[in-house]
Amino acid sequence: MAGSGGGFYTRSGGADSPPLLSLRRRSRHQGPEEVTLEKVLGITTQTSSGLACDPNTGQIAYPTGCVVVILNPQKNKQRHIFNTSRKTLSALSFSPDGKFIVTGENGHRPAVRVWDIEEKMQVSELHGHKHGVACVAFSPNMKYIVSVGYQHDMIVNVWDWKKDTLVASNKVSCKVIAISFSEDSYFVTVGHRHVKFWFLDASREVKVNLSRTVPLVGRSGLLGELHNNIFCGVACGQGKLLGNTFCVSYSGLLCQFNEKRMLEKWIDLKVSLANCICVSEEFIFCGCANGTVRIFHSHNMHYLTDLPKPHYLGIDVAKEQIGLDSFFAYSVYPDTIALAFDPCNRWLSCVYKDHSIYIWDVKDTNKVGKVWSDLFHSSFVWNVEVYPEFEDQRSCLPPGSFLTCSSDNTIRFWNVESDTKPMFQKNIYSNNLLKVVYMDDNNQHLQDSTSAPDRNENAGYLDVKAGVRVMQVSPDGQHLASGDRGGNLRIHELQFMHEVVKVEAHDSEVLCLEYSKPETGMALLASASRDRLIHVLNVDKNYKLEQTLDDHSSAITAVKFAGNGEVQMISCGADKSIYFRSAQKVADGINFIRTHHVAEKTTLYDMDIDITQKYVAVACQDRNVRVYNTVSGKQKWCYKGSQGDDGSLLKVQLDPSGTFLATSCSDKSISVIDFHSGECVAKMFGHSEIVTGMKFTYDCKHLITVSGDSCVFIWHLGPEITNCMKQHLVALNQLQQQTKKSQGPSPFSALHCSEGFPAQAVLLISTVTWFCFSDPSCILTNGKLPMWAKRLLGEAENSDSITFNPRVNYQPQGRWAERADKEPIKTLLDTEISYFTPIKNDFLGDTELEPKNLDQLLLEVSEPYIRSESNPNNYCWADWKNIRTAMLGQTKGPSSPVSCLPTVASARCFRGNEQNRSPSSDPSPVTHSQLLANQLGKLGFISFIAPSP
Repeated sequence: MAGSGGGFYTRSGGADSPPLLSLRRRSRHQGPEEVTLEKVLGITTQTSSGLACDPNTGQIAYPTGCVVVILNPQKNKQRHIFNTSRKTLSALSFSPDGKFIVTGENGHRPAVRVWDIEEKMQVSELHGHKHGVACVAFSPNMKYIVSVGYQHDMIVNVWDWKKDTLVASNKVSCKVIAISFSEDSYFVTVGHRHVKFWFLDASREVKVNLSRTVPLVGRSGLLGELHNNIFCGVACGQGKLLGNTFCVSYSGLLCQFNEKRMLEKWIDLKVSLANCICVSEEFIFCGCANGTVRIFHSHNMHYLTDLPKPHYLGIDVAKEQIGLDSFFAYSVYPDTIALAFDPCNRWLSCVYKDHSIYIWDVKDTNKVGKVWSDLFHSSFVWNVEVYPEFEDQRSCLPPGSFLTCSSDNTIRFWNVESDTKPMFQKNIYSNNLLKVVYMDDNNQHLQDSTSAPDRNENAGYLDVKAGVRVMQVSPDGQHLASGDRGGNLRIHELQFMHEVVKVEAHDSEVLCLEYSKPETGMALLASASRDRLIHVLNVDKNYKLEQTLDDHSSAITAVKFAGNGEVQMISCGADKSIYFRSAQKVADGINFIRTHHVAEKTTLYDMDIDITQKYVAVACQDRNVRVYNTVSGKQKWCYKGSQGDDGSLLKVQLDPSGTFLATSCSDKSISVIDFHSGECVAKMFGHSEIVTGMKFTYDCKHLITVSGDSCVFIWHLGPEITNCMKQHLVALNQLQQQTKKSQGPSPFSALHCSEGFPAQAVLLISTVTWFCFSDPSCILTNGKLPMWAKRLLGEAENSDSITFNPRVNYQPQGRWAERADKEPIKTLLDTEISYFTPIKNDFLGDTELEPKNLDQLLLEVSEPYIRSESNPNNYCWADWKNIRTAMLGQTKGPSSPVSCLPTVASARCFRGNEQNRSPSSDPSPVTHSQLLANQLGKLGFISFIAPSP
């Protein structure tokens, strides 16, 4: 759901951004919204208070973070209601007529809210609790709403929700878990050693004022010898059993109370644990451990049967199954934690502890069938990856597929497209889930530990190092790399999901994985961790370790590959540093050399590279997005990445066209931003925990987000946003084709080196030629230009501009800038200022010269004079004009003088002797070298005396 502050803004095009569609502001009432929530894959229900069924239509409602999902099982369609306070939803209930739904929240000063389902609008907001709302319910006549607070709140409130007034209130002395309304104007609450009947006496109702609250009348149930039990579910009888009340305890006891609040009978369910209860006019359903749901007759409490078990933990949903009722002696099933009954269709909805949902048809208890089901992550979801699309048959997954990984130690393959190819059959358990990959055989992580009855005492009993932290699909779609919280790196081949590599790569959790781009010409995998190390693996050599980098001094939060025709690696971390590296080939592989180091004043959490490989966007702790040039390391843009004033930017993701940028903030909000202008296009919310991963789909229609609330949100992007992306992709494609046509053969392809020509001489010629015949520019020996030099060159305003800004007449300021005779300072050797002032050359593009020393470059050459090794009487010298033409003819100049040496090594040279040598050359190698030195000396570069032969 797009926030009210979201809208469309006019976008200014640039040299590297083709003109797009004109975006305009759009009000809420003008057509569809910019970004809407299309589907939620997940559920955050903890008890039966978080599951409700509309008695009129059969739709079920359950919370998913800050969103209420209203599911129509027959059509498999979802509707969504957003909690505007952004607090986690803890409880909900339908009104008897099915037109309204009431919700309770977690957090400080939680509210009880009433929503109009058809309009998706809030109609009432009630404040009366301090710490959280455990359960809510409508009265049968819809006049009142009852809400019960958390354990530290311990307040029971009765609201006249249409008047926004508190009718009655009272305190309880123990933790309340469940509530149920009877048609006889009373309701029952149950909890820790607690069963209590509360009465709404109409004769006692008085108008509530600010100074006085009417006390709510309550009577405790007579428990007898069961007074020490913890009761977790309650349901009031219906029809002929109107005066009866049924409760279930954690210890596995089903109890019946009569009209006088006395415990009439109880039954041992013979289970290790019971969690919930649901009652219809005919049946009593008890949800228990290990996937058990026991069914009893409501009028005499006789046992009838059990529902079929759901899937067992660790099941491979992609394989053909014998049936839902198949039983294995060693199998473990998820616990049943919530039940809701649909009296119209006579369907029973069940939520299990592994965050799966089943809807059973119980018209005939002897022939129970499954109506609908789905399986979701049961714990923190860390990462999402969209599977690449291919035109041929090499794809291992259907189009539109994506992957998620979680702390439940699984990687799940999803596809929400309805027109899946026949070769990819859907399974009987889920219409959305294609496959589940389990990292080990330990099933304890598959069930949500937060829903345990004793979660407050033993919340941390699970291994904190469990779970898959990050994953990455190879560009060819054949391999899946994953890193877990224990530092292990695994490689699976996606065709049959066999594990081909497992390495204990790091000492701490793996935070980021990245495959190199195909256009770089190399297949590499980078693995970075909280242990401050980056491992570079060679994919073609069965993931052989090529290099380990330890530049960072703290946890590495992101690593990316960039470059077209060359390999660059960029990494950032909690040490507030960004490192830019270039790859060099060595004898036994490759080696990454650091080229730039950018130190910021804020922690860097994530980054992404645009489609042109020119810019890298970094998410920063100060809520800004900083964009850097991948070659020069210079900052190009900096703009606000979150519309709020709290939190930090945690994730940043560019769309496939490089038009828009999605960011997630620690305030749980998501923003879609114009990448080049920084204008916010849309703002969304709905997750109840931080958003840990985001990806745009390749069709430019959806944005997928995952979060710590265990939910996966699929957002539908508006048509204008999608059209902008597609138009940008078309423009980039046309630009790329035009560039290929305009580029002829390489200027060095026709050049060759004479036989017997020393490599040292080639290096000397290439170095000298670069400085003598390119546009003059000084050698930066002390880092970047100072601000006065940038002002002198007109670069202070736009240091990344390609076009040259003419210099203005610059007069140094201050008393040290003038001589005593008031004459201006003379330049060195009275040469013109252009000969030693740094000038930005047109052919350099976005690159900049590295700090180097020419003396050191020349000392690296062992023979400064040029002589053929095969024949001492032969001398070689460069055709200066041709080399200069070849240099200046490059579309992109090298980033430093050193990087140009290998390319000029094939420069065409002439061979001659004393008789046929060029007239302009000197007859001796000494004077020939002196000639080169003199040419440099005239430009004020160097004082050079060549050695004697």
